Amino acid sequence: MKLDFNKQGGLIPAIIQDAQTNKILMLGFMNEEAYQKTVETNKVTFFSRTKQRLWTKGETSGNYLHVVNILKDCDDDTLLIKANPAGPVCHTGTDTCFGETNTPDQILFLKYLQDFIDRRYKEMPEGSYTTSLFQKGINRMAQKVGEEAVETVIEATNGTENGFIYEASDLLYHLIVLLTSKGMRLETLADELKKRHKE
Repeated sequence: MKLDFNKQGGLIPAIIQDAQTNKILMLGFMNEEAYQKTVETNKVTFFSRTKQRLWTKGETSGNYLHVVNILKDCDDDTLLIKANPAGPVCHTGTDTCFGETNTPDQILFLKYLQDFIDRRYKEMPEGSYTTSLFQKGINRMAQKVGEEAVETVIEATNGTENGFIYEASDLLYHLIVLLTSKGMRLETLADELKKRHKE
């Protein structure tokens, strides 16, 4: 990634965002060495302007920021780093340096799961159940959605609440796999439902 460290005296701002909740966690500064260490270790490392040295967020507390994705802005002089925090981010003990609570909205996990399944489709790692579904082809994936739908109906009508939740989760997972194989995402369904929705 090409970055312009010269524009602001060797430092660029790095906005840290929770990869799952999308909350802004903090802002820090990186020099080129801090950026390289972040890329190499997958832990966010800054350049401390007060201590005049590199510091990896969490090196004292253990509350590391585990990198998921790094994006740069259009001028190549600001970073947006999506990360998974290992605990509270601020030195005061709050979830974010802006005093916000970083409570995940559970519905956002579906987007995370969709992104994860997308990666499985592109990378096809050995030993992955999701990979095995993709390799079996569209007919088998569609059949699995049908099987899970029947099991969900059975649990809804004659089963337990826990059984229903379990089977409905299986159904949703297999549906996401099928959507992905067809070049679609959950957002495709959200768009369709939005078109149909009337207040």
